[in-house]
Order: sequence, then C-alpha cells, then structure tokens
Amino acid sequence: MQIAGKVFIVTGGASGLGEGTARMLAANGGKVVIADLQVERGEAVAKEIGGVFVKCDVSQEADGQAVVAQAVSLGKLVGLVNCAGIAPAEKTVGKNGAHALSTFSKTITVNLIGSFNMIRLAADAMCKNEPESTGERGVLISTASVAAYDGQIGQAAYSASKGGVVGMTL
Repeated sequence: MQIAGKVFIVTGGASGLGEGTARMLAANGGKVVIADLQVERGEAVAKEIGGVFVKCDVSQEADGQAVVAQAVSLGKLVGLVNCAGIAPAEKTVGKNGAHALSTFSKTITVNLIGSFNMIRLAADAMCKNEPESTGERGVLISTASVAAYDGQIGQAAYSASKGGVVGMTL
C-alpha cells in the first residue's frame, strides 16, 4: 500500500506504539487522525506531524463515528491501526482478595470491544471506497500481544482481551 496522500486513523496515537505509528505514517506522507483520550499529548503530537487529533474513547460508538467522520473529511480513509489499550496488572486472587470484576470488564471493553468498534466503523467507510488496481480498499491493523497466547501472573484481563483481538482477526 502506498502511504503518501492517504488517510489513516491511529487509535492510541498520543503515546507509545500508537504515537510511533502515527509519526511513521506522517513521515511517509500519510494524513493521520490521532484518536486518543490524552487530549494535551494528542494535540501536541498531531501538531508536530501535521495531523488531526480527535478525543476518542474507542469503546464508545459516537466517539468512533466522530473519528471516522473526521478521517473521511480529509479524503479516502484507507487505514486503521488500533493501538489504544490498557494493561492493568491484577492477580485473579491477590493479597486484597479477588480480582475486581470492574477492572476485568473495563479492560475487555477498551481493548477488545474498542478495537472491534473502530474496525467495524472504519471498515464501513472503507467498503465504500473504489478499489485500487489491486482490488484493495483499505487495511485494518489491530495490535495484540504475546500475552494473547502466554499470559503472565497478573494479566488475566489483559491476556483475555488480547486473545479476543487475535480471535476476531481474519
């Protein structure tokens, strides 16, 4: 895929792997929409790379729709890179008792449901694109982790969420 002049969404693009991805895409001529909850950092990165920042909780449909709408306003959306995620460390049973169900649920909501939310919304926009000469309409990339296959102590929620991301990837 040619990156120059193409529109990409990077979730979690204000820091870490997402920021690195956003910077790489922009350095290669891509138009980048950073979707993240970290407003100050996201705006700063977007300004540095000539991109656009949209505050987004990836697990919220309306937030995802706003990100995709912003991307489409820049041109044909051809790429989504899902990097948004959380990784709370909590044992199934620790010194203070059982793993908090709310922590497990939030991790699944952000990492798995959030990834799916963004995939479905971006794919809906991409399927309306005229195919390239290769037949391609766009690319969807979701990051998982080796923890999807081999979780460590304190990673029950994170491992389950990343296992789900792997499982829904075709």
